[in-house]
Amino acid sequence: MEIFTINYKNYFILLYYNILASRSLIFTTKGMADTILDQIRREIFSTELVTTKKNVGTILSIADGVAVLDGLSGIMYNEMVDFGHGIFGVALNLEEDLVGVVIFGDGSSLKAGDQASTTGRLLSVPVGKNLLGRVVNAIGHPIDGKGPIASEEFYPVEKVAHGIMPRQSVSQPLQTGILTIDAMIPIGRGQRELIIGDRATGKSTIAIDTIINQANINREGLASGDPNFRPVYSIYVAIGQKNSTIARTIKTLTDYDAMESTIIVNSSAADNPANQYIAPYAGCAMGEWFMHNGMDALIVYDDLSKHAVAYRQICLILKRPSGREAYPGDVFYLHSKLLERAARLNAAHGNGSLTALPIIETQAGDISAYIPTNVISITDGQIFLDTDLFNKGVRPAISIGISVSRVGSAAQIKAFKQVAGKLKLELGQYYELSSFAQFGSDLDAKTQQQLDRGARIVALFQQPANAPRSVSAQIILLWAIRAGIFDSVALCDVNIAAESLLSYFLTGGTKVLTQINLEGQLTEEIEKNLFAITADWQKTQS
Repeated sequence: MEIFTINYKNYFILLYYNILASRSLIFTTKGMADTILDQIRREIFSTELVTTKKNVGTILSIADGVAVLDGLSGIMYNEMVDFGHGIFGVALNLEEDLVGVVIFGDGSSLKAGDQASTTGRLLSVPVGKNLLGRVVNAIGHPIDGKGPIASEEFYPVEKVAHGIMPRQSVSQPLQTGILTIDAMIPIGRGQRELIIGDRATGKSTIAIDTIINQANINREGLASGDPNFRPVYSIYVAIGQKNSTIARTIKTLTDYDAMESTIIVNSSAADNPANQYIAPYAGCAMGEWFMHNGMDALIVYDDLSKHAVAYRQICLILKRPSGREAYPGDVFYLHSKLLERAARLNAAHGNGSLTALPIIETQAGDISAYIPTNVISITDGQIFLDTDLFNKGVRPAISIGISVSRVGSAAQIKAFKQVAGKLKLELGQYYELSSFAQFGSDLDAKTQQQLDRGARIVALFQQPANAPRSVSAQIILLWAIRAGIFDSVALCDVNIAAESLLSYFLTGGTKVLTQINLEGQLTEEIEKNLFAITADWQKTQS
């Protein structure tokens, strides 16, 4: 319904004029009163009547953060709707006579019969570096008690993903600091790598370790003064998690000095489904600002399973027809339009990148369920966390057989290719042989050697949470296992020996570490130095 309102610009001046005209006795002289009255009269005659066109509707029904309105003619899809009192929503369902609007924030005060008006603008969130170190809600408002965010730029939460021409191939590594991933499942800047597994198998830990590692790399790179260094800014989107879990994540990032380069978008389990639905798109808009301004960003969606459930709730209330597992038919589009926005842009578009790490929770390891298969087909690879490995004490519990990176070694530096080229094959052979060895049959010397080497690789890949390793440290460990340095070490002592070797290099082999970082590959001179320092270390172990 369209209504017209007249705004009298100087209504109060007119009222004041009447008062003065009736009470002119308050002036000491008639001349003074006439002068003031003439001035007010001129202001009144110069007043312009302004008509404002407003699109106003009425709430017919409201439930679970979704309102159905009548009378909002000419409204746009994804347009913001103002319910008054600081409450906003976004139009998600456009029917012939009715409009379905999802409400952000606490809409408990709204009821049937209340009015709402269109705003003429799409839902947007603040973007920019001012958000770094802050915790915001699904529409970018701060919720960390540190005051308002001074942001002058806004991005729409829904944008069409870049086409093929503005993109370039993924070739720059994004180091997670986790040896298993960086060696065998490399991730590149601009890639979309899915982290998938059952509940409580360490999915969020991998994402948080990656954010911590990026913060460590940022500090070292900026301190080095390298003009070509490109820091990576992180966005962590928490969807449907407990507030206590979010508080623990914030504390972890703060303790490891990672919050200064991180934005946290929080839509907790206590929020309504609308907030959980829009949160990942808001976080993506914040990440796109970095990408469009020639910078690199990393975004974590934790997790998209809860995001799909929130969208299902909204759609069922909006009476959209449900399909497989009661999800609406466009649930694939829900995630594809989000993840396709991650990209590495070419030089003509600023060379920026946005790397996405979506997380999906499976039930009893079933990766063939509806949402997991959808997201697997959208992304460029997956890191699968196995419950059985986790229960055996393998940390991180990454299943090498199912995990894959479709970017592959294109996102690895040459040194990694040199020391980890055949590592995945060796591990696969180890797992295959170990399944036969458990029957207790006699094994030849070569098979036994393969089993021993594989067991040591598995032990070397054990890594505690929140302890990402630098590139040079990972290269040294992988080189050591390839060179057979740990073959004489008892299996139970491999981790202790690895930490001892790294400590020895940090004290007496810093020159070699610097060479590895500068060269990006293992030259003959570097390998010679590695053998010499390792030989000295072995003498200290006897």
